[in-house]
Amino acid sequence: MDDGPARPERGPLGAGVLRTPEARFEGLAGYPFEPRYAPVRAHGVEERWMHYVDAGDARAPVVLLLHGQPTWSYLYRTVVPVLVARGLRALAPDHIGFGRSDKPADRTEYTLRRHIQWTTSLVEYLDLHDATLVVQDWGGPIGLGALAAAPDRFARVVATNTALHTCDPGLEGRLTWANHGAGPGRMVIEEALLDYVQYCQHTPDLVPSLFLSAGAGALAPEVARAYDAPFPDARYGAGLRQMTALIPLSPHSAGARANRSTMEALAQWRRPFLTAFTDGDPATRGWETVLQHHVPGAAGLDHRVLAGAGHFVPEERGEELAGIVADLVRATS
Repeated sequence: MDDGPARPERGPLGAGVLRTPEARFEGLAGYPFEPRYAPVRAHGVEERWMHYVDAGDARAPVVLLLHGQPTWSYLYRTVVPVLVARGLRALAPDHIGFGRSDKPADRTEYTLRRHIQWTTSLVEYLDLHDATLVVQDWGGPIGLGALAAAPDRFARVVATNTALHTCDPGLEGRLTWANHGAGPGRMVIEEALLDYVQYCQHTPDLVPSLFLSAGAGALAPEVARAYDAPFPDARYGAGLRQMTALIPLSPHSAGARANRSTMEALAQWRRPFLTAFTDGDPATRGWETVLQHHVPGAAGLDHRVLAGAGHFVPEERGEELAGIVADLVRATS
């Protein structure tokens, strides 16, 4: 496996930024990838350093794999080898605040707009073109926001178990977990969604592996350790905790406004847009049909339903997901 061209080491830590000790990442099960780092920028904050996996021939068609909360690039550890074996280059970054990437300690530094800008900055730094974008969970709002910002750099999309909450009244009856307007000044929000947001804000300790076990089934101890590795203690978890607080619960929230801009851009997207959702994730169920009807590039594609799986598709069905992605690239290149 060719891990791509050498990249510069990280620059010095910025003020108020933490980095997880490298010892936490030694010997992780099924994760042999060498760390690579890119300087990324967002409005109103200093330059940060984003970690990414880069595997496969640097000249091959590129697939950008974006994780969500509370995971990191470890989520794609079984996806990457299959893509490389199919002749593709796989890139799997860690969002700022996650994995090996810089972790600002100030929760207010993390906004959806900045996550989008950091990801767009990575795409530009690596000078990606004709990229296939794969998004799961928060990878959707972030990655599709980056696509909206730089559409000419992307060739196709595979969306799996993600959501673009706009709180629009037109979503009524279309989502398993309701989150939509209901007339002036009123919202209908699924109780489970509110419980999730409140739990993440108030519990003393957020343990990623517990979320994985709830959404993907029991994890082997070495896998649970790997998912928890980026967060030695609560000081490192500002981005982890804040991401849940960014879920739009009102059409006036910054996240809802950002997602509406992304949806407007997707309404013009005519390149391939494939959904590969599961049948066992109420948190995102319904968004696959919303996207299929909204995005012109979704028309005529063989959208997939992965039966018997939960929320964390790359963890539960990584090789199957990789095959779906590789098949789409081959069929639409």
